Amino acid sequence: MELDSYRGTSLPDLLGEDVRLLFVGINPGLRTVAVQAHFGGGSNRFYPALYRAGITDRLISASNGLAPDDLAHLIARGVGITNLVAGASARADELTVAELRSGAVTLARRVVSIAPHTVAMLGVTAYRTAFDRPAARVGLQPEPLGGAPLWVVPNPSGLNAHAPLPVLALAYREVAIAAGIDVFAPPER
Repeated sequence: MELDSYRGTSLPDLLGEDVRLLFVGINPGLRTVAVQAHFGGGSNRFYPALYRAGITDRLISASNGLAPDDLAHLIARGVGITNLVAGASARADELTVAELRSGAVTLARRVVSIAPHTVAMLGVTAYRTAFDRPAARVGLQPEPLGGAPLWVVPNPSGLNAHAPLPVLALAYREVAIAAGIDVFAPPER
């Protein structure tokens, strides 16, 4: 019930001066806004996927907010994070088509001002709806977004059973390399 009080609220983008790879979530979850850390929900696999992809050199936990050194590490690595829709909800499937499409317009403007080297949209279903691309597939998209190459990669939500952690890590590693991030060797299992 306490988490429900965060419904519709937001959190600031995670951005440094040189964003090489801008990850775009669908919208923040209630716990994410409560702890003011992107992907701060307990079952989200975003940070484990970054670590397994070699984007970070350590496993980051955002379940109680981001530690200052983890935040600095993400920024130093050129990782940025924003959302397609700013307002928090318990689940992304609560969003309407109109909210997703409006978010796409706003996101395109934000990408122009952020000027990342590469954009990675987390979730093909949300991308298809928001950008009216019903046949889109995971991978590099033919149309850039705000002047940046646009990739669609699997969503790290714990609800996305179609993409286990190794699949997420492989997709995130590919887009990080495309963005010019020097990736670390993947950790030993």
